[in-house]
Amino acid sequence: MTITAVLWDFGGVLTSSPFDAFNRFERDRGIPLDFIRRVNSVNPTTNAWAQFESARMNLDEFDCAFADETSSAGHQIYGREIIALLSGELRPRMIEVLKRCKKNYKVACITNNVQAGSDVPRSNTAAHAAAINEVMGIFECVIESSKVGIRKPDPQIYTMACELLEIDPVEAIYLDDLGINLKPARALGMHTIKVVSEEQAIGDLSQALGIELL
Repeated sequence: MTITAVLWDFGGVLTSSPFDAFNRFERDRGIPLDFIRRVNSVNPTTNAWAQFESARMNLDEFDCAFADETSSAGHQIYGREIIALLSGELRPRMIEVLKRCKKNYKVACITNNVQAGSDVPRSNTAAHAAAINEVMGIFECVIESSKVGIRKPDPQIYTMACELLEIDPVEAIYLDDLGINLKPARALGMHTIKVVSEEQAIGDLSQALGIELL
């Protein structure tokens, strides 16, 4: 079937990966690398991170629950410390590719995120916040886990995006930096691309669409 839509993850695809920020934090604190990722991989549908991203837990609850989980794993980290690391730098080349896709395809964003608010800033500066809002404005629809109460890899969140775009999943390409989030999209019939690097992702997307994007 002809591709009519390109669906995008946000963090780690259109921005630098939060995992890089996690690793810098771990190095600064003398904590083993990827400790935070390992904590988040335990009980991935019910742990503190999952509940916070799907709006089943507020910031105060997450702050304490994450501290309990990390303490049990050997290195206590409070949730608020992690939230401060989530604001990645936008990737200009990927944004340009998104804009070019917009000319010929429907575009949507499916992102696991946390509710924005005075205590949960999504950006470190006003300029960065404005830049992110500008990018979000490119999409026909943005599916945010913190707003819909469902997070990847729940298949329902991908189906929701397709319904909003009025497409069949087999008409879509989906880009994400996590294999666990690509698997259900692929099972629905989407063409999936794992984003390892900007160059690789742009090349793979160009090949899948049969056009030179950059």
